[in-house]
Amino acid sequence: MINLENKNVFVTGGSRGIGKACVELFLEAGANVAFTFQNAKTDAEKIIEGYSGSSKLKHYKLDLSNADEIQSVIKSVLDHFERIDIIVNNAGIWKEAAIDEMSINQWNETMNINLTSTYLITKMLVPGMKKNNYGRIINIASTAGQRGEAFHSHYAASKGGIISLTKSLASELGQNNITVNCVAPGWVVTDMTTDSLADAEIYKKVLSDIPLNKIAKPEEIAGPVLFLASNLASHITGEILNVNGGSVLCG
Repeated sequence: MINLENKNVFVTGGSRGIGKACVELFLEAGANVAFTFQNAKTDAEKIIEGYSGSSKLKHYKLDLSNADEIQSVIKSVLDHFERIDIIVNNAGIWKEAAIDEMSINQWNETMNINLTSTYLITKMLVPGMKKNNYGRIINIASTAGQRGEAFHSHYAASKGGIISLTKSLASELGQNNITVNCVAPGWVVTDMTTDSLADAEIYKKVLSDIPLNKIAKPEEIAGPVLFLASNLASHITGEILNVNGGSVLCG
């Protein structure tokens, strides 16, 4: 039912986890996809193995904390794909730090990668969307951005910022036929959460807080992202779509 042929998609952090699942689903839907990675070069290359020599799928190494690199990669993406119709601002980091021990560098690292990069990428790609009078922007937030998270206040603040940015841009860009929405996952089985979920007590506690009694797989987050990028969601904007198995029940 979802057909995205001739649509060009840009996904940050597309080599693993939720980002990889998004890349694969968008490809299945017929889209052309550009995705970024930072360190997982081998994982990124595995994704493109079946598309060697194809213009349909491209990957770009990018440090999202570096504004100059972001600008350079966006230029390369636009040189190749000419335009981007759909943005998935997915990449992020999640590191523990008590507020009284958190350094300014730790704070800035999380803000730059999680929030500032979302602002920069959106800023650079929106002019083309305005020109074409079409765009779909999907930002990946978190339940932490809605309820906070102890010992991860910088992460929660960055994700709360993404939620506010999403709502603000939905109002600002709606007149240009650009929808801006957000997917807010709870716990997901990814490389980011592997160490925490390996602890039996933490795993048991996490599971007990989820009414569906399971932790999401990346594909279960990518599906809602694909929906928001499709014409099925053409009249949805400014929405925070919670995908958390019922662990956080908020509107």
